Amino acid sequence: MGMPCEMNSILKLSDVDFPATIAIDQSFTVTKSAYRLVPIDVPIQLVNSAWQAIADVVITQVVWSQQQTQLTYRIHRVYAQPFALK
Repeated sequence: MGMPCEMNSILKLSDVDFPATIAIDQSFTVTKSAYRLVPIDVPIQLVNSAWQAIADVVITQVVWSQQQTQLTYRIHRVYAQPFALK
């Protein structure tokens, strides 16, 4: 028996979950469906639903519960100009 999970090295947020404003050192919490493995304590890219990279974030906490993953992340760097990843 195994545990189904996704590996994510980018934090992609829907328009609903994306913060209205972001600034360095702000912290946010988001809940994603399914169990996810993510790097913690290292910068990863934050992208919007259109796959535009907006900032680097550091995930500081991961909680798995009831087929969901709750992530707490901190804004590490905000890009001067968003850029497309896809």
